[in-house]
Amino acid sequence: MKHRLLVLFSLLLWPATSFAQVGGLPSFADLVEQLSPSVVNISTTPKAENTDTPEQLLSGTVSDADILSASPSTHVALGSGFILDEEGYILTNGHVIENASEITVILHDNTPLAAVLVGTDKKTDLALIKVDTNHKLTPVKFGDSDKIRVGDWILAIGNPFGLGGSVTAGIVSAKSRDIASGPYDNFIQTDASINQGSSGGPMFNLQGEVIGINTAIFSTTGGSMGIGFAIPANQAHFVIKQLKERGKVTRGWIGIKIQPHSDDIAQSLDLNGQSGIIISGVTEGSPAKQSGIEAGDILLSVNNQPTGNTQSFSRLIAESPIGSEITVSLWRNGQTLNKKIKILPMPEPRITPSSLPQTTPQVNQPSTLLNFAEIGLGLADINEQMLDKYQLAPTAKGLVVTDILPGSDAENKGLKRGSVIIKIDKKDVFNLADAKRCIEDAKLENHRPVLLSVLGADNSMYFVAVKFAEEE
Repeated sequence: MKHRLLVLFSLLLWPATSFAQVGGLPSFADLVEQLSPSVVNISTTPKAENTDTPEQLLSGTVSDADILSASPSTHVALGSGFILDEEGYILTNGHVIENASEITVILHDNTPLAAVLVGTDKKTDLALIKVDTNHKLTPVKFGDSDKIRVGDWILAIGNPFGLGGSVTAGIVSAKSRDIASGPYDNFIQTDASINQGSSGGPMFNLQGEVIGINTAIFSTTGGSMGIGFAIPANQAHFVIKQLKERGKVTRGWIGIKIQPHSDDIAQSLDLNGQSGIIISGVTEGSPAKQSGIEAGDILLSVNNQPTGNTQSFSRLIAESPIGSEITVSLWRNGQTLNKKIKILPMPEPRITPSSLPQTTPQVNQPSTLLNFAEIGLGLADINEQMLDKYQLAPTAKGLVVTDILPGSDAENKGLKRGSVIIKIDKKDVFNLADAKRCIEDAKLENHRPVLLSVLGADNSMYFVAVKFAEEE
């Protein structure tokens, strides 16, 4: 026992002793002294009709702006930002200045300055504000956020809890994090302490360059738990340029819906590997539709570069110049095709009134069901009884899922009772006979997974590859 304790004690001492021998921990004092004048505190007075805090809860992720109350009727939202240039442009987070009637910027020397909002981009939660002053401003320098590596040291400077400029240090814990906060998630994760009020503050590398904008933390308490997220600087450049020039961001658009590829889907299509992105829908009249793109195509590359994941592809299209053309390579029915697609401005979302209930003639039609236990599903033709039972759209076509076998691959893939299947293996299924033929074909092809085209709640299509149950 004594020998074991001695070995354990020696192991605990070794890292510290070894680290000390190579120079010890670094001091960031000179760097902080150089960088602090570029970082500002931001306070806002919310509009009278808005008394909610700008704190946002997204699947456990807490956006870290905060509100301190000076009195029951006075609210000051506190956040952070940093100076972009000597003209007075300052970058921060959109939720820091959301619904603000007044914005005040407090410089490093405690000088308060009135600021005006230039523009906000909700999709990235970035906002550009501007001050008009004779004070000498100290702009930041940007670095290349693509070059940072997991394990690199970083500094975060901000205004946590309204205390004023505060500095924390840590490392890059991960890159390209998707925290489901927006369509272009690509966050840098850090263990540097980031708290409420640090939103909009800069993340610096050890060369004193901004490589990120601190935006959110993951927390169950509202305080730092060592998991913070920053928007990469390279992603912010596109937004800053557009906000400066136009006060808003216009992104590129080709009119497709996409979903990640998977081994099961590749196997169902007899495609080697799971590279590429699945096109699950094409908008009528869109550039993609006009170029001959079809739902079910596998997008392999754009301009001879691999597509990457769905987020990186979405950012690529969004940041492509309006009016330019891209060349895509895609896989369809065993062939590789090349298509040119023109980039158009992303349409503004349409606000349409809820559609009125539509009545359809009542027809006495018996329910027709079939149990496909081998793929874990019970299916039925869509008739009046099914429309009413599952509250389907009157125009729904295909087959409705009436039963799910517990523990089946269909259940694991998220299929539910009431899901509508419109294609099997990319073939229309108008009745149960169609479905039976498709499933029998998959059996003959060595029981490969069956590719289901499922209609989502928003009438968008997505693909699910369902495996056959293993025979006992």
